[in-house]
Amino acid sequence: MGEKRLEDLEQAIGYRFRQPELLERALTHRSATPEEAASGIRADNEQLEYLGDAVLGMLVSEYLVGAFPSWSEGQLSKSRARLVNAASLYTAARRLNLGNHLRLGKGEEKTGGREKPALLADAFEALVAAIFLDAGLPASRDFVKRALVDSAIDLEGSRLELSDHKSALQEFLQAKGLPSARYTMVREAGPDHRKTFWMEVDVPGLVNATGTGTNKKEAEQSAAAQALELLRASEVKALNARPLRE
Repeated sequence: MGEKRLEDLEQAIGYRFRQPELLERALTHRSATPEEAASGIRADNEQLEYLGDAVLGMLVSEYLVGAFPSWSEGQLSKSRARLVNAASLYTAARRLNLGNHLRLGKGEEKTGGREKPALLADAFEALVAAIFLDAGLPASRDFVKRALVDSAIDLEGSRLELSDHKSALQEFLQAKGLPSARYTMVREAGPDHRKTFWMEVDVPGLVNATGTGTNKKEAEQSAAAQALELLRASEVKALNARPLRE
């Protein structure tokens, strides 16, 4: 990654690394380092992804307990799951344009790896771990709150524990008198123990989006998150285009 691109990314995530190699590794997919992986030397982001998953879960739990002291364990658990699932992390990664900075092998590059929800969600987790290793919990806490939690709270507020992406999309459509979303599985691939599913969601005449996941439910959530993001962006664009009254 060039120095200018590194600086641009640090500006986007709001954090400057003391050890820039951690940032590079967080964005390196295993397809970009086949020789190192074969030799047993890991230079990709898989270990960081593993660590980031744990750090992210703890920080989100900490935030929810502090922000919603009256919630039950069930409400807290549902909210944490909503915030740290693959679809939510994918949306956060897209806001940061992490796809533009991924290091991918030629095969992943050709098959659209920079836009794959699973790769982007993994990169977000790895980025959390990289910040944690570079500067500890305070820095990673600030990043998670800014890049993930604040946006979700702005959209869902105290309804967070009641809503997932699929139900949030349905509520959005119902509130505007629009037809319900339709979900269709369009593809599945991979061995039985590690399958990937592609689900398409369609709102006739309004939006069409495809999401992926390790099971059908996760893929539906990913598709719904993308559809909801597109609908909200379209709504904001329409409001901004509306002429001011004289």
